[in-house]
Amino acid sequence: MKALKTAGKWGSILVLIALLIALVKQIISFIGFLMTVIKILLVLAFVALIFFIGYLVFRSLQEQRKNKEESA
Repeated sequence: MKALKTAGKWGSILVLIALLIALVKQIISFIGFLMTVIKILLVLAFVALIFFIGYLVFRSLQEQRKNKEESA
């Protein structure tokens, strides 16, 4: 009977350790997923910024042409 109590005690400790390891693995996977999402959002933000700068340059060039034609 004493052997069963000892086995039960150590078994429950091993189960808790296994659950803790599984939890840590899931947390690491979730953090990896979040980092991937953040990287994708950063890339999209920079692409949008580049397009916005291009739009501003294009609009500025058109305004300069318009002002040049009006003054001529």
